[in-house]
Amino acid sequence: MIQYHEQELLKRAQDIMQRAYSPYSSFKVGAALLSKTGKIYVGCNFESAAFGAGVCAERIALGSAIVNNENEFVAIAVCGNNSPTYPCGICRQALLEFGDIDVICSNSDLTIVKTYKLSELLPYSFLKIVKK
Repeated sequence: MIQYHEQELLKRAQDIMQRAYSPYSSFKVGAALLSKTGKIYVGCNFESAAFGAGVCAERIALGSAIVNNENEFVAIAVCGNNSPTYPCGICRQALLEFGDIDVICSNSDLTIVKTYKLSELLPYSFLKIVKK
């Protein structure tokens, strides 16, 4: 298992959060996803006037990793202007498709940090239903 520095992932999430496009909610989120190869993929959320057309930061980072042929991950850091910010249910399910990774959740100034296994945040995932 690759070792990682929580603060480095949090800083990358905090930095990319500033690029978020959130004119309707003003809720900016950044995510930094660490692959097993050691590469970090980042994403920020974006909104649309057609609310369903927006995408979360976590799925932007995941999509970036996938197009770069990565599909094994160690951890994701999520940073937002709430204390702390957690991945939504859709992002939890999307990430869990690739394993039970660490999820590091923080507020925008990184003063509150909580770490969980993804399965703790989504104990009854669709994978458990499908794989029965």
